[in-house]
Amino acid sequence: MAKYEMATEKPEKMDTDRMLQLSNISFAPYIQLSTMLIGKQRRAGGNMFRHQVDTMGILIDYGYIDSVLLKASVVHDTVEDIEGFDENLILNADSDGKDVLSLVLEVTKRPGEKKDEFLKRIITFGSQKAKLLKCADRISNMISLGFVTKCDFIERYCDETEFYILPIAIEVDYNMYQELIDLVRTRRRYLEESGYFDKKKKDEV
Repeated sequence: MAKYEMATEKPEKMDTDRMLQLSNISFAPYIQLSTMLIGKQRRAGGNMFRHQVDTMGILIDYGYIDSVLLKASVVHDTVEDIEGFDENLILNADSDGKDVLSLVLEVTKRPGEKKDEFLKRIITFGSQKAKLLKCADRISNMISLGFVTKCDFIERYCDETEFYILPIAIEVDYNMYQELIDLVRTRRRYLEESGYFDKKKKDEV
């Protein structure tokens, strides 16, 4: 398969056949596992459980109805963010468990792995589904970033998105790529309008 050939099913619209395909996917075991993230608060408010559901919604919004991809999106942060999480819970969730766990581990930072190493690994070795999941995850995070007021964090996150996530997005879904560019642009505009860059220049003198 060529590098830029789409391999993950993406229907043009949610027609009746696709709706029935989606209706046959059982999310309940994965949603149950994901509720373990309800107590994990997010910097922008809300909790990590809502972020899982939001990530799945973004994938459906972009037309993806692959069962393994969507199930993994619902539990993609469990291994990394729940201390002592038993991976067998995903493995044994249903007949897709093995593939779902494999995908979740692709987008999970390994012990001792630095953030840039983690993202480079996805760029270089990640499957198409891992890259799509990472893009949807980052879109959710970038939207939430609009509720964050810590300017140095916003700047670092925008830089990271430009350097690591945009190369992934342009490879797997150009529309996701465009949305991420728009999100970075609006967050940088906030930094400009807040005077952050002017203050940073003065502090560097």
